[in-house]
Amino acid sequence: MQADVPRRGLTDADWELIHELRMRGMIENPGDERVEILVSSGFATIRTTRLVITPEGRAAHRDWARCEPGSEAEERVQRAFERFLALNVELLQLCSDWQVKRGGTANDHTDAAYDWSVVQRLTALDERAGAVARHSGAAVPRLALYRSRLRAARELVEQGEHEWFTSPRIDSYHTVWMHWHEDLLLTLGRERDTGAT
Repeated sequence: MQADVPRRGLTDADWELIHELRMRGMIENPGDERVEILVSSGFATIRTTRLVITPEGRAAHRDWARCEPGSEAEERVQRAFERFLALNVELLQLCSDWQVKRGGTANDHTDAAYDWSVVQRLTALDERAGAVARHSGAAVPRLALYRSRLRAARELVEQGEHEWFTSPRIDSYHTVWMHWHEDLLLTLGRERDTGAT
């Protein structure tokens, strides 16, 4: 976070909640006492049962999430991001292979050998992704958290919980990967390329 970002009296925990809100898009039935603080700051609003970020909150978060331009941290995250992009191509193919088998048939997960071959590839990719998360997290600590979140999803996939690979409704491997991608872009002050995951 840049030192000159206006904090508006918000604590680190408040900013972490804004960050979660920005990554997830909304929080259903928010119960945290900090919600009132975010709403009164103008950074979030309640719509029926959902907490959503406001345009003002999005702009403030963008400034908060950006590492200092030209800093050593930015340089380290940029190197990590370049490694991430190579892994991202592999992850997209893995997700495709998990959902659709060769020949274009939907994967109904009745072929254990096929599923396990995809999971083994995911495990290998995840080990390499761990090094990238650790490297970027050494520069910007919040980025290190993706290591444990990805590993938790991967372990559930390995245990046969199929939805933890690509389901958008939970913190599946693909969901967490997308959050990580977005967070790296925010850290570097970059926009997502059209069509990127």
